[in-house]
Amino acid sequence: MAGHEHPGLRVRAAQRWQSLTPAQREALLDDPDPAVREAAQESSWELDPEAVEATLPSIGSLSKPHVLGTCALSPALVEQCFADDTVHSLTWNRHTPASAVARLARHPEAKVREMVAARPDLGPNLVAELREDADKGVRTRARLHPFPRTWAEYWAIRGVIGHGPDCTCPITDPATDPSPDWFAACAASDEPVLRRVAASWPGLPSELVATLAQDDDEEVRIRLACHHPLAPPHLLLDVFVTRPAHRPHLLTLPAFPRTGRTHLIDHPDPEVRALAAADPTLPEPPVADPDESVRRAAAANPSLTPEALEALLADPLTAAGAAANPSLPVPRMHALLDRCLNGAATPPSAARRSSGRISATGRPPRASASAAKSRS
Repeated sequence: MAGHEHPGLRVRAAQRWQSLTPAQREALLDDPDPAVREAAQESSWELDPEAVEATLPSIGSLSKPHVLGTCALSPALVEQCFADDTVHSLTWNRHTPASAVARLARHPEAKVREMVAARPDLGPNLVAELREDADKGVRTRARLHPFPRTWAEYWAIRGVIGHGPDCTCPITDPATDPSPDWFAACAASDEPVLRRVAASWPGLPSELVATLAQDDDEEVRIRLACHHPLAPPHLLLDVFVTRPAHRPHLLTLPAFPRTGRTHLIDHPDPEVRALAAADPTLPEPPVADPDESVRRAAAANPSLTPEALEALLADPLTAAGAAANPSLPVPRMHALLDRCLNGAATPPSAARRSSGRISATGRPPRASASAAKSRS
């Protein structure tokens, strides 16, 4: 966008100042369009240490970690961070001076040393020192150092490590991706963390996907299921059953299996039973299950006949699911819609059954228009 003919796009490029090359920055600062020049000037402070130091007090505390973690810092500002013990952001800032990086590598807080241990600009002596660190987390990050040779690789690892199997953080597109060969090397690594990184990359080849789908590490399998379009359907189903945090996302994936779920019909988790109850190959959908969500899914199962749907439509406990059933005949759908739109009263037989009960929508049954009028 920095060289696009439309000035509005050049303005957007200027707002990502640190993603640009020096030549692109110079061109935007001298752009013929005043709006582009203004946007470039407003962004250029990020790489000016003195300007950062002058700007920081005025931008508020919420922006402080972002500035300290991304912008060029003056020596005075770095010293102030050490004095205030606010050095965490310095550990991932690529502009942190080498002398400060060495101090961070020997910081008394293990978390700080751990965050520094995988920096691509760390010298070999510091790497060797951190590999012998007293803290296991520090030693682990230092052991990964042969892989993160670039900042793109560093951020790929940092986006995965320490998040846990129930992490639902989005994987954002970085300014630059590591190479496919690097991801392939990660997929074959003995380090589970690096295999998790590979499993999170949607460009991984199909043969490596097949290998990682059987990985011994659960987080590798979970990340593959959630992030790779070629993850096998059986893996998506396995993760759905074992990890509820990922269920909403998994259900949106095109590869998620719509059949082959009947073996889960007696699962103790009602959300899993509801998934099984919607399987069109299920011989007898469990319309009498004690859980409302399971009954609704069962009543919407397209394997039900129109005759069975009539009984389910008359019962408030299953009516909503039956009304959503794709097997419902079109004339019956029109009749239901006409009755709703015309405000017709609930049929007497259904009214007797629903007396004192809660409808499938979770609300008390509505009174008829004539009853409401007589009460008023």
